[in-house]
Amino acid sequence: MTRIELAKKGIITDEVKLVASDEGLTPEQLSGDIASGVSVIPININHKIKPMGIGKNMRTKINANIGTSRDRISIDEEMEKLEVLVKYGADAVMDLSTGGPIKELRKMMIKKSPVAVGTVPIYEAAVRAAEKKGAIAKMTADDLFKVIEEHAEEGVDFITVHSGLTMRAVERLKKEGRILDIVSRGGSFLLEWMIYNQKENPLYEQYDRLLEIACKYDMTLSLGDGMRPGCLADATDRTQIEELLTLGELRDMAVEKNIQVIIEGPGHVPLNQVELNVRLEKEICKGAPFYVLGPLVTDIGMGYDHITAAIGGAIAGAAGADFLCYVTPSEHIRLPTIEDVKEGVIVSKLAAHAADIAKGIKGAIDKDIQMAKCRKALDWNGQIALSLNPEKVKEWRAEIPPTESEVCSMCGEFCAIRTVERALNK
Repeated sequence: MTRIELAKKGIITDEVKLVASDEGLTPEQLSGDIASGVSVIPININHKIKPMGIGKNMRTKINANIGTSRDRISIDEEMEKLEVLVKYGADAVMDLSTGGPIKELRKMMIKKSPVAVGTVPIYEAAVRAAEKKGAIAKMTADDLFKVIEEHAEEGVDFITVHSGLTMRAVERLKKEGRILDIVSRGGSFLLEWMIYNQKENPLYEQYDRLLEIACKYDMTLSLGDGMRPGCLADATDRTQIEELLTLGELRDMAVEKNIQVIIEGPGHVPLNQVELNVRLEKEICKGAPFYVLGPLVTDIGMGYDHITAAIGGAIAGAAGADFLCYVTPSEHIRLPTIEDVKEGVIVSKLAAHAADIAKGIKGAIDKDIQMAKCRKALDWNGQIALSLNPEKVKEWRAEIPPTESEVCSMCGEFCAIRTVERALNK
């Protein structure tokens, strides 16, 4: 039985108990949320990892994307990225590889990852079609579902599937017009296939087939937003909402068939529309966990898009988004380096943490209180230990060391905390 089936029958599993304890919830509460589709525990039956929950009343989780391209292929480097993203607190990893030994890399990642692993199967299906048939558009529905089944059997915990990108949505896109039509890579592959073959998206038309595979392995479906806005000017338009309405319907079908579902969201969104987007998803998709890419709140942040995404992510999380996909400094520029991955994870963790404080998640502010107490006590070891990147704090403190060890080199002898402490204790 799948997790939703067990939850609907009132059977509380050990993994539900473990996640509930970790999140400060009762097992009964979490089990009920899984049954109703507002929370998920994304673990494939063939992947043995510590369970992690995403959804209602739980901490905001983050995902880190890694993977090869044809321009850079190094399994060793991707495995090092995996180690780094886990070290700095990512809750999940997605393999987005499109170059080199894709299958070998994925298997190794599943084997070595202590966190949930996600993939976008159409990437591999498209690469195979291009290599064997000369064009992505010559891929068949069976080709695509074969790859999905392989990913599921190997132990992938959640997959992005752009099932909401329908012929109707394509017609809406043509009618409404956008500055950037489609920026989703998976969405673009499907659009090309649909137009070339003059057929409906197989991930929509054969959705029951997808549900059967997911049910067999208890694999979570992350319903992708192929029509997500790629720039602020396209945000929250009719094309985006058209797809979201379809995703809401597909969410209902999945939960009815006892499949866990996450809904993916934008994208590039102006600051004043971020909360609106979260509320729309929660209403249309009946509270399903919301997984957002950023959102990036400006289009001119090249080189700093980890920051534009963290701003949007914090607001989205505070408004109710459950899962943040990190963005690295190299977004829109190149394949991320190991250092990019580290920076992306850290700023995304900060966004998620800020959101949890705003949402009133139990215990979220505890470390901030500890940090404040360490600062008052001028306890530098304590401050360093509580930071998300202790190595960086140590390095920076050593670069311009203070004359007096208990203060920092910015304020030095005029340290406000020490001055006030002396004055109050006279």
